[in-house]
Amino acid sequence: MRASVAMALLLAGCMTVTAVPPSAVFAVPPDSAAKRVRQSRRYDTRDEALVLKASAALLMDLGFVSNKSEESLGVLVASKDRTAVEVGQVALAVIVAAFTGSDVPYDQRQKMRASVVTHPSGQKSTVVRVTFQRIVWNSHGQVSRREQLDRPEYYQEFFEKLSKALLLEAHDA
Repeated sequence: MRASVAMALLLAGCMTVTAVPPSAVFAVPPDSAAKRVRQSRRYDTRDEALVLKASAALLMDLGFVSNKSEESLGVLVASKDRTAVEVGQVALAVIVAAFTGSDVPYDQRQKMRASVVTHPSGQKSTVVRVTFQRIVWNSHGQVSRREQLDRPEYYQEFFEKLSKALLLEAHDA
């Protein structure tokens, strides 16, 4: 009896894994090109090291700590820890706990990550692409969310500040 129940559960688990059709795995989301445009800018310099150094300094000014940098590949990864506590979530957790006696988790902390990739474009320019992601842990220490941050204002602010930093670098040289 136990063996048949275990076999039924095993087969049911296998069936849910194949729920995604193979063709959908490689499908490109319709907004992919728009995201790439929002996340990228072209700068009139072939000095990728200068662009990475300015990006690293900018991220440090924004509270990020550099985790990995590979200048020869044009890659920089930085992160920062932030609170993720939202008053509404905590209030809801308290209300539910008061009425049911159960401990409802709420978002507590998050790690934000920025990834910068540069590559030469043409004879005299460099393309910079930045992405922002975050991982959120709840009050039980479990990951509650992993997501790419896609607010246009994040990217706009980053590129405005990077443009100013590169302009200042050009005048100092």
